[in-house]
Amino acid sequence: MIGGMWSGRVAGRRIIASEVLESYWRLAAERQHVYHARLSGDPAPWTTDPIVAQYRFTNAYRAADRVSQDLIRVIYEGPQTPEDVVLRTLLFRFFNKPETWSVLEQSRGPVTWNDFDPTTYGEILDKQMATGRTIYSAAYIVPPPPFGHARKHRNHLALAEHMMNSHLPKRLTEASSLRQVFELIASYPSLGPFLAYQLTIDLNYSPIIDFDEDDFVVAGPGAVSGLAKCLPDSRGLPAADLIRWMVDTQEEQISHYGVDFRDLFGRRLKLIDCQNLFCETDKYARVAHPTHRGVGNRMRIKQQFLAKGPLELPHFPPKWDLHPTIAPKTPALALF
Repeated sequence: MIGGMWSGRVAGRRIIASEVLESYWRLAAERQHVYHARLSGDPAPWTTDPIVAQYRFTNAYRAADRVSQDLIRVIYEGPQTPEDVVLRTLLFRFFNKPETWSVLEQSRGPVTWNDFDPTTYGEILDKQMATGRTIYSAAYIVPPPPFGHARKHRNHLALAEHMMNSHLPKRLTEASSLRQVFELIASYPSLGPFLAYQLTIDLNYSPIIDFDEDDFVVAGPGAVSGLAKCLPDSRGLPAADLIRWMVDTQEEQISHYGVDFRDLFGRRLKLIDCQNLFCETDKYARVAHPTHRGVGNRMRIKQQFLAKGPLELPHFPPKWDLHPTIAPKTPALALF
C-alpha cells in the first residue's frame, strides 16, 4: 500500500487505487447497513451518508435486490420442470418488471411451457400498453429481437418461444460451466454480453444448474466506468481479472479501509456482486468525486431514493443454505 491507497498485483502488474476505491467499500458497507436496518424494522433515517440517503443504489448483493427477490420467488413458486423454470426466468427478465409478470399470471394463471402461447400473451400486454402502462423496466436497455413483429414485446415473446423450441432447457442441464451457460445464452439474437450474463446468473439461482458465481464474470458498461475511476492505472487489464482481484482480496481491503461491512448472512461478495458495485460506485462518484472521469460523460445521478411497499424476510436459492433470521420488529419498507 502506498500513501494510504490500496495496491496490489493483477496479472503481474502493480495497481494503485484512487480514493474512489475507498468510496466503493464505504458504499458497499453503507448499503448493507441500510439493508439490515430495514430488515430489522428500524425507523428511518437508515443512513447518515447524504448521497445514499438521496439517491437510488442497488444492494451490495444482487440477489437481495427487490427485482431479484421477485425473480427468485417466481423461479421456486411454480412448477419445477426445467422447461417451466427456464420459460419463467426468460419471460420475467425480458421485461424485468414484477408488475408485468403479475399481469401475465393474473390473466393466464401459472406460466407453463405446455400452454405458452405468444399470441395470447402479446394480446395481454397490448391491452396493458393501451391503458398507458409501462411493461418494461428502465433498469437497463433490452434490445428488440429481430423476429419481424411491429412491437418490441411481441418480439421478446417470439424470442422466448424460439429459445425454448431450440431445446435450451436440456442444453443448460448439460452445460459444464457457468461460462458455457453464458455462451449458450449469448448465442441467441439480441442478447448481448451484458444481458446474457444477467440471464446466466438468473438461471443459476434455479435448481436446474448449480455453478459457483465466482466461476465467471462479464463487466457491464457501468462497471467498466467504475473500474476506470477506482483503478485508473489499470487500463489495458481485463475487467474480469480486476473484478476477481476485488473478490479475492475483499477481506483485506475492508480491513484496510476500516469499514464495518456486514455480509449477507455469512455469504461473501461474489463476482456478480463486485461487478455491480463498480457500476454503483460509478454513479456514487459523480457526486462524491466529480473530478474523476470514467467512461462516458454522465455527470449526475438520475434516480432518487424512493421506498416502496413492505419489506418481507428475504428468500434465497435453497442450495445457498442461507438462513435469514431477522424478523421485522415493525412494518418496514421495501428495497429500492
